[in-house]
Amino acid sequence: MATLRENFELLAQKNRDAEAGGGEERIAKHHKSGKLTARERLALLFDPGTFVEVDKFVTHQCTNFGMEKTKFLGDGVVTGYGKVDGRFVYSYAQDFTVFGGSLSLTMSNKICKIMDMALKNGAPMVGLNDSGGARIQEGVGSLAGYANIFHRNVMSSGVIPQISAIIGTCAGGAVYSPALTDYVFMVEGTSHMFITGPKVIKSVTNEDISMDALGGALTHNKTSGVAHFMAPTDAECIQKIRRLLSYLPSNNVEDPPAAPCEDPADRKLTEINETVPDNPNKGYDIKVIIGAMVDRGEFLEVHEHYAPNIVVGFGRMGGMVVGIVANQPNYLAGCLDCDASMKGARFVRFCDAFNIPIVTLEDVPGYLPGTDQEYRGIIKHGAKLIYAYSEATVPKITVITRKAYGGAYCVMSSKHLRGDVNLAYPTAEIAVMGPQGAVEIVFAKEIEKAADKVAVRKQKIADYSDQFANPYQAAELGYIDEVILPEDTRIRVIQALEALRTKRDTNPARKHGNIPL
Repeated sequence: MATLRENFELLAQKNRDAEAGGGEERIAKHHKSGKLTARERLALLFDPGTFVEVDKFVTHQCTNFGMEKTKFLGDGVVTGYGKVDGRFVYSYAQDFTVFGGSLSLTMSNKICKIMDMALKNGAPMVGLNDSGGARIQEGVGSLAGYANIFHRNVMSSGVIPQISAIIGTCAGGAVYSPALTDYVFMVEGTSHMFITGPKVIKSVTNEDISMDALGGALTHNKTSGVAHFMAPTDAECIQKIRRLLSYLPSNNVEDPPAAPCEDPADRKLTEINETVPDNPNKGYDIKVIIGAMVDRGEFLEVHEHYAPNIVVGFGRMGGMVVGIVANQPNYLAGCLDCDASMKGARFVRFCDAFNIPIVTLEDVPGYLPGTDQEYRGIIKHGAKLIYAYSEATVPKITVITRKAYGGAYCVMSSKHLRGDVNLAYPTAEIAVMGPQGAVEIVFAKEIEKAADKVAVRKQKIADYSDQFANPYQAAELGYIDEVILPEDTRIRVIQALEALRTKRDTNPARKHGNIPL
């Protein structure tokens, strides 16, 4: 019978074995590739000394292909919970040094256990993914493991924030769980995600493509839109995750975390009074207004490189967290296209699910015209943004900085989609369409008959602009609550946020709506 000291030493040895992962040689190779280990990543994610590991000594139960002869404590994933800025967060980190991070049924069971704990306790779930996919030796058991994780992703959606980091190469089934979560992070140069890798694509379609071009960080941040953030290193990626968590509530029944604010709520923004140009056809950077408006100029942009004609992200105003959605006149004149509509709709729905007020800055001439957009389904995708704004019951504040034309006016959190406070700058143009297009339709016959067509067209455009290219008709109808100077934007939005703190609104009872997917 073992002595007390021997029992203690056995425990210490098992802890050392579990913490060794795949061994020194594999860890050195991992470091050489520019990546941190699973435990090093978790150490950066959590506040020092707060991480509690779960299932540290679990091993796989596979006996196929001689697998029973090779076992590692923990079976390639570290799971547990701890605090991030003092708030509980649950997490798992796959260990690529053990079986290449491949998913076994045992690994899935560990991940599912920690996901269940996060859901029951109402805390965010962070997955640090570094996996080659299913563990082939386990056959359908591994596939069942993936499906078990997917189901929990779906059940947790809209209940707790779910964040995924792709920190390594994730292929096949390993990419679907991240795609089901709220935000996906990637690391430049070392992160890759794809359903099938370059070799399979070469064999099937004869296409030659590199890992980076197929599924690298820039590809998924800019082209596919699968990922929302990227960073140059593992460490910076994890710091960015911590920053995102600072804006999010722990679950859907809590409010987002307020912060002390030393930035005066009554601060005038005189520097943006002339940001919107006199020339309605000239672009400007909407981020200048966002930066001036939020506390200390701190704005965490989401999907920065994807569909840049719309800007979304988080900031604070008067210490209160807000989700900001803004048309970007510097890109495609701020038009809404398929990608921008989906990007905006997804962000609006996330904010609504987690009680985050939405501030919309509007300067949109309409939906982007063209056969490409029509064939891609701009009608369906554009409807997603309508659906998201209309469904949202959180406080919704809109500021029209310049153009608000046609259906796009309706879409961007108008009063008709239950916008709570709708403001406009004196430069706002709220109309069915721009002056030139309207004149060509309304006065086509009159212009055609005129001796001096150019002069008549010019005069009609001027008349239309005087009558409609302003915010005052909408204000007269009560669709705009107040016309404000740009310098008063921060003051008025914070006042509205404070007034809407106790807002209560509901949707009809139903199982769920049918958003046009």
